[in-house]
Amino acid sequence: MEPQRPPSLGHAEVRIIAHTPEAARAVAEALRGCFAGAEQRSYPGLDGDTRLHLTVDTAAPAGPARSWLDTSRSPGTGAHSDET
Repeated sequence: MEPQRPPSLGHAEVRIIAHTPEAARAVAEALRGCFAGAEQRSYPGLDGDTRLHLTVDTAAPAGPARSWLDTSRSPGTGAHSDET
């Protein structure tokens, strides 16, 4: 298994796990309305679910994300307690 590399500067990898492909695509579309999107990959899950991996450009927010990000940025944001 190849070690995961972080996305390039200004980009984020988003992993969507949904019961149906339609639900995963709906979430991906909502994210694309907020951020410029790059590549999208989808995979069948182990339990019959859908896994969709999406790369978004956080340096170029659009629409609702732009105003939300401008007001929510804080210096020194760290990982959540469930993240490593």
